[in-house]
Amino acid sequence: MVLGYIDWNVDPIIFSIGKFGLRYYSLFFALAFWFGYMMISKMFKKEGAPDDWCDKIFIYTIIATIVGARLGHVFFYGWDYYSQNPAEIFKIWEGGLASHGGAIGILAALYLYHKLVAKTKSYLWVLDHIVIPIALAAFFIRMGNLFNSEIYGQPTDLPWAFRFLRLRPELAFVPRHPTQIYEASFYLLTFLLLWFLYWKKDFIKREGALFGIFLICIFGFRIIVEMMKENQEAFEDDMALNMGQILSIPLVIIGVFCLYKALTNKSK
Repeated sequence: MVLGYIDWNVDPIIFSIGKFGLRYYSLFFALAFWFGYMMISKMFKKEGAPDDWCDKIFIYTIIATIVGARLGHVFFYGWDYYSQNPAEIFKIWEGGLASHGGAIGILAALYLYHKLVAKTKSYLWVLDHIVIPIALAAFFIRMGNLFNSEIYGQPTDLPWAFRFLRLRPELAFVPRHPTQIYEASFYLLTFLLLWFLYWKKDFIKREGALFGIFLICIFGFRIIVEMMKENQEAFEDDMALNMGQILSIPLVIIGVFCLYKALTNKSK
């Protein structure tokens, strides 16, 4: 027996003052960075890292996330359009961010951070720390997607299906997988696992282990959940794997390699 579907009709704007409107997505994005700063500060203080390292990694990560996620959307999902309308690339307020682009941007920026700031630490040491708050940030971002009624799933008759009433009429009353909630829940569990392994199991001594676990969990689940999502762009309809799955596979492989090396390193 099918229970009543969940009708989702939340206004993505919390409140407006004149032309300014505070969106849930923006609030969740800000919360992600605030909690991330608090966590990195606590970890760096525990390990005796210089005070300015936290502020600098925060700046590097913010810039890399926004620039990388925007360019990822441009190149991975919308190059046909943006190559003809390059000025539109800068209109980030109109939406269009790709998590894989953000991941690549963060990896590049933190390599520079390692070379220019945290010179006494390895690149993996930096990554092992930053992936913990990033896992929590992934939770907040998917919750922001939920409040925006975007990145939704394929039609389903499951009793917990959502009907996203703010979609255009021909889509609004179709029950769908709430894939935003699936992802947000798994990313929160990944964060809790990483936080536990850092504080209770001292996994930070196994360089690359936390980074590897993060890649395996986050992008491994991404490969699975994409099977239940609607494709974001029309060109993906003719692909055996969509863009999200294709971009996730090499990251999972890197994660497996990093975790294997960390757990088999006899010097640890």
